[in-house]
Amino acid sequence: MTKSLNLASLDQHADKAAVPAYDRGSLSAGIFHFGVGNFHRAHQAVYLHQLFNTGRDLDWAIVGAGVMPSDTKMREVLAAQDFLTTVVDQEADASEATITGAMIDMIAPPDFAEMVEKLADPAIRIVSLTVTEGGYFIDPATGKFDPTHPAIVADGENPDTPKTAFGLIIAGLKKRRAENIPPFTVMCCDNIPHNGAVTKATVSGLAELSDPDFAGWIRDNVAFPNGMVDRITPATGKRERDITRAEYGIEDNWPVFCEGFKQWVLEDDFPLGRPALEEVGVTFVDDVSPYELMKLRILNGGHAAIAYPGELLDIHFVHEAMENELIAAFLEKLEKDEIIPIVPPVPDTDLTGYYELIARRFANPKIGDTIERLALDGSNRQPKFILPSTAARLEKGLDVVGLALVSALWCRYFEGTSDSGRKIRFNDESADRLHKAALASRQDPMIFLQERAIFGSIADNETFRRRFSTALESLRTLGTAETLRRYIAGDLA
Repeated sequence: MTKSLNLASLDQHADKAAVPAYDRGSLSAGIFHFGVGNFHRAHQAVYLHQLFNTGRDLDWAIVGAGVMPSDTKMREVLAAQDFLTTVVDQEADASEATITGAMIDMIAPPDFAEMVEKLADPAIRIVSLTVTEGGYFIDPATGKFDPTHPAIVADGENPDTPKTAFGLIIAGLKKRRAENIPPFTVMCCDNIPHNGAVTKATVSGLAELSDPDFAGWIRDNVAFPNGMVDRITPATGKRERDITRAEYGIEDNWPVFCEGFKQWVLEDDFPLGRPALEEVGVTFVDDVSPYELMKLRILNGGHAAIAYPGELLDIHFVHEAMENELIAAFLEKLEKDEIIPIVPPVPDTDLTGYYELIARRFANPKIGDTIERLALDGSNRQPKFILPSTAARLEKGLDVVGLALVSALWCRYFEGTSDSGRKIRFNDESADRLHKAALASRQDPMIFLQERAIFGSIADNETFRRRFSTALESLRTLGTAETLRRYIAGDLA
């Protein structure tokens, strides 16, 4: 028998799921969070839930927020279950459900003015974000803030009625300064190199458009710690809702499934204080750079590498791609030959061992993560996860056979059909342009590399151009499987 998830039913769920050990009524908000998606609810919210279970720092609960029209529906769903979430940890040999309660409210469109009021509340000492890698209005080729994006232009022209998370952060900071309230810390939780610095560039860059003096004040007075976050978290669909209902008896309209593993490394820069997250496994460091570079290149780069051969070979789940001998061997050779050798040392970490852990995580059959999810938003992910490794090797005069193959696989994917002729469903804000470029590259492979916003100066490197062209020709004439086979054997030249 299933029971709806809400505060009144918590005790009835305790026989099949772990429930909060704290009284939800004792929580008060200290964190305002933009982007209440699955990753946030499987990561930051879980760490806080675990901390609250110890009886500590109950004044650091989360008020969620979303700025997209779809967030209005999410708020309706979560409010109906008192902002509780069923988080299901899925490992190959075990699964367990936990009902978390770290979020106590959520604000969604059209209530932007209410968001600004909450941001100005002195109790809010941290504002955090998970708005996806592409949500920071950064030019992927230069890594710099792009002031020409329509959403940024609109907020720059209307700073008193902002609609982006960054415009709202600026409005909240302005109100706090006017009322002599110290500025909150802005904590990015997205997979972006130097994510704190990127967020600072976006916030101050947007402020510069309407109030240069205030932009300077932000740069001088607001903390933006860098952080590295990690937990594989697929999208929620019918499968996840059905499992939650059938195995745990919980009627949760937006459960979150994830692997058991999670990691969070943060620079300790929180002028107004922070929850004692080190008590529940968060690592605080002076410089997060080595950790984030390791994760972005080895894990996120690995995900990006297997996404496109997986799509071209009609593979649905990530673990099924890892069961494919060619894709698994391709990933291992790429990581060990080209990626890991140019990742700088990380304290107390064996990089090969880190990769082998990741390979096991990718192979977890219970996660249900999909190749389609890994393939989405490549125009933002390739420049962050793959091309930095390519550039690093080229700068050292090293070859890039495998990394150029990844770029060629991405181009071949954007032709729009798999090797079997199945139509590929794109999910990328630049899909139309990339699709046209990929089709045009059938006559001249270099046309795809003219996407300068993505490839930048890498497109001018003769070694990369030659390797890309060779790989793309092989994919078109011999197919994905044979091309991977040749790469693995060292014959893709």
